[in-house]
Amino acid sequence: MISYKQSIKILKKSKIFIKNEIVKTNNCLNRIAANTINSNANNPSGDNAAFDGFVINSSETSNLSKKNNRLFKILGTIAAGDKPKNIKINKFQTFEIMTGGLIPKGFDTIIPIEQIVFYPNKKNPKYILVNKKINKYQHVRFKGSDYKKNDLLIKEGTILQPNHVLALKTLGIKKIKVKKIPNILFFSSGNEITDQEKIPDWKVRNSNSYYIKSIDKNFFFNFFYGGILKDKDERIFEKKIKKILNSKIDIIVTSGAVSAGKFDYIPHIIKKFKLSNYFKGVAIRPGKPILFAKIRGKQKAIFGLPGNPISSAACFRFFVFPYLENLLGLKKEKPIKAILKNDFTKKANFTRFIKSNFYTTKNGKIEVKILKGQESFRIKSFAKSNIWALFPSGKSKFKRGEIIDCFFPNHPNKILF
Repeated sequence: MISYKQSIKILKKSKIFIKNEIVKTNNCLNRIAANTINSNANNPSGDNAAFDGFVINSSETSNLSKKNNRLFKILGTIAAGDKPKNIKINKFQTFEIMTGGLIPKGFDTIIPIEQIVFYPNKKNPKYILVNKKINKYQHVRFKGSDYKKNDLLIKEGTILQPNHVLALKTLGIKKIKVKKIPNILFFSSGNEITDQEKIPDWKVRNSNSYYIKSIDKNFFFNFFYGGILKDKDERIFEKKIKKILNSKIDIIVTSGAVSAGKFDYIPHIIKKFKLSNYFKGVAIRPGKPILFAKIRGKQKAIFGLPGNPISSAACFRFFVFPYLENLLGLKKEKPIKAILKNDFTKKANFTRFIKSNFYTTKNGKIEVKILKGQESFRIKSFAKSNIWALFPSGKSKFKRGEIIDCFFPNHPNKILF
């Protein structure tokens, strides 16, 4: 049995290759940028108005005052989206301009509409009256002040969110290169597992496959269901693996049949194949019997998760997702730091994944509370939880007030942080 840290090192060395593909920017949500994306245009594309008002040449106001005012002739109106005016401009002329309208050549500042005095009157405006010096570049948005052409827009390995889609569409980027979504084929195992709704006492509803499927969009994979492997389906499973080796499936994930019981045949079958990396049994709870293997000479990997629902959920979160993270070029997920609310004791050489609740106090502190019912068969505490608290090996006792690493159960921390 190896430590959790050792298992993660093996996963990092066992990377399989995931190809890239080109997608339209309006279909890139929750995809991962395969390369760095730079702006292909200036934003704003030209100097424009940040305020409704009248655009003038500020130098023409340098000597103006209440005693020495000046009338500026109104030439027309410029709205956002209007084609730039290409006319000769004389001194002491102005355009009414709407927010977003392009500033014509010869003008450099805007007087807000609230400060305008019309002449001869507001109902029949032919001029505006200016009776003070107006500063240059007032209420002007400059060309490229947000993004200049070739500025960094999105870094490689970024999880693309709606704010990125907004930036891409604003800058006119139609298509981008992203990592392909890995394909995971999932098998449940055991004679006791059933997809039936009404069951006798000796049967167990197949919840693990539905849980994994429900988080596929959050954890960046396509879910395919391989069905339920019965206790005597060793040969069937072996044949399925052989077939999968020449398919589009990237990762096989099984649930159950990885411990040391009479019908726990998953490790035995997997060892029949040529493997480049392998481990079976990690000093963790829940999920100690977990298995991992990479097929030698093939871009395929296998995870054998324990059958207990909470063990399966924890192992997917802390083994399969870190593996996917590495394949897709994501930076290592950062934990949420929280203050432990209650004391906790465990075996020093084990890493524990603990069902917990985290919350923010009135004074802004983030605290995490360990829930009762940590056994791997207990669903109630998992349903009540909103975070996994991770207690690393090397230490037995954790006291209230210590800082603990926490991870969201149903989506990566990096989605929100």
